[in-house]
Amino acid sequence: MKAAVCREFGKPLVIEEVTLAKPQASEMRVKISATAICHSDISYADGAWGGTLPAIFGHESVGIVEEVGAGVTQVKVGDCVVVTLIRSCGHCRGCSRGMPVTCETSFPLDAKSPLTSKSGESIVQAMRTGSFAEYVVVHESQVVVISKDIKAASASLLACGVITGFGAVTNTAKVEAGSHVVVIGAGGVGLNSVQGARVSGARSIVAVDLSDTKIEAAKTFGATHGINSGKQDVAKRVQEITDGRGADYVFVTVGAKQAFDSSYALLAKSGTVVLVGMPANGVMSEIDPGTMAAYSQNILGSKMGSARIQVDIPNLISLYEQGRVKLDELVTKTYPLEEINEAFAALKQQGIRLYLAILDNHSGKQLAAETEKLNGLIEEVESTVTQTEGLVKELHDQLDQRMRKTQSAISSSGSLQIFEQDANRVMQSADEWKKELEHLGESVSELKKWIDHHG
Repeated sequence: MKAAVCREFGKPLVIEEVTLAKPQASEMRVKISATAICHSDISYADGAWGGTLPAIFGHESVGIVEEVGAGVTQVKVGDCVVVTLIRSCGHCRGCSRGMPVTCETSFPLDAKSPLTSKSGESIVQAMRTGSFAEYVVVHESQVVVISKDIKAASASLLACGVITGFGAVTNTAKVEAGSHVVVIGAGGVGLNSVQGARVSGARSIVAVDLSDTKIEAAKTFGATHGINSGKQDVAKRVQEITDGRGADYVFVTVGAKQAFDSSYALLAKSGTVVLVGMPANGVMSEIDPGTMAAYSQNILGSKMGSARIQVDIPNLISLYEQGRVKLDELVTKTYPLEEINEAFAALKQQGIRLYLAILDNHSGKQLAAETEKLNGLIEEVESTVTQTEGLVKELHDQLDQRMRKTQSAISSSGSLQIFEQDANRVMQSADEWKKELEHLGESVSELKKWIDHHG
């Protein structure tokens, strides 16, 4: 299969043909439909967290199950699934306490990667997924079955960005209605923390970022206020917004040291800072322990939004279907796998909140060509339908006019009856043609919807 391989930190990924092992017990192979590019992928590829190379990154995906190993009971071939990095046993101390993200069990896939190069060299399955590829092999605990009706690009975001940001608010912090909330960082994760605060009924939701564009985007997701930390005194503005109290909750969704260090000063008494963003190895943050103790303030860590994917992802889909959570609006651009380095560059250089790489067994050029060809065929069919509808209507009208003229001219009731029967049969046929054309038109409309959904 084709995959984007990292062979040197900080260098472009290399598109290669690699080998993927067959799924073993409790595992499955999934054909990737779409995978999101997360800042964690970029941090890993840049070497911020070290690790072993070569590796295939990507961990935020959706696809179709193509093969299952022995003992798989939760999914079947043909299911559409969200693929996450959360691998859990269900019975260790972490899992039994409702925190599968802290599962302590080691799995066969942890011991041996299913990926190898054409020469037999082992390739690391980064973040337990390795979905910058056409296929993945993962443990059944990592997937959630979803409807195929949800756009693949939007659904892939449920695997990380959405559950991480939203879950930090609803699961880790359990924000109460009426709370004052500050979200530092208005990227993909931050926007979902904003959504979580809105759904939780927060009184004020303050988005803090260095980009005015991102701040404005956060307001469309539910932020009540925006602060550009490069232009304004954040602590002073938060005091003004919260009537001098400070924030009940501050979510740090970026991995910058300054963001962590500045967050504690924004807290109200008994307030809580939630650390969501992941800094590079070695980054440390300083606190004033005396103030935190005296004011009964708290610091919480939040990995993957403390998600229980079998519960949280269906709940988020329900909120999405109700119009209470935005997913489609998080997708700002799509790329084929062959252009993944361009997508990385755009995300790093242009400050776009989120980019998606659409991955399947076709190159981007092939897919575009096929889509253009299909659209051309649809136009031809639509033109034929329109022309034929006109001919049928003309025939129908002519028959009607002739029958009326003949009715007035024919004096013999028997002859008239025979003519009427013949004419009615012809007109009935014309009506049937019209119905068939209507069905054809409906089929064309459905085909166009399919193209819009998948392309």
